[in-house]
Amino acid sequence: MMDTADKQVSMATDVKTILKLKVPVIVQIGKRRMTMDDILQLAPGAILELDKGSEQWLDLLANNKHVGQGSAVKVGENFGIRIEEIGSARERAEAMAT
Repeated sequence: MMDTADKQVSMATDVKTILKLKVPVIVQIGKRRMTMDDILQLAPGAILELDKGSEQWLDLLANNKHVGQGSAVKVGENFGIRIEEIGSARERAEAMAT
């Protein structure tokens, strides 16, 4: 049987392990619903209009859960996101736990 001190050490170890987990992070520029027929008709050069204006913030997803928003930036030759709004650490952890 574990005593209180052993349980606390075990919980601390669990938290450290959880904090080291890598989850996918996605920056989403927009969405659109399409019929399967329209998807099958897509070809190089096709343009899809999305549901967000070009000046609206992008959505930041962690483990496919919304955790914040930001604006697109260029970082060297890559794209990046400048965080403009983000939930608290607790809100982010809860979003990924569900």
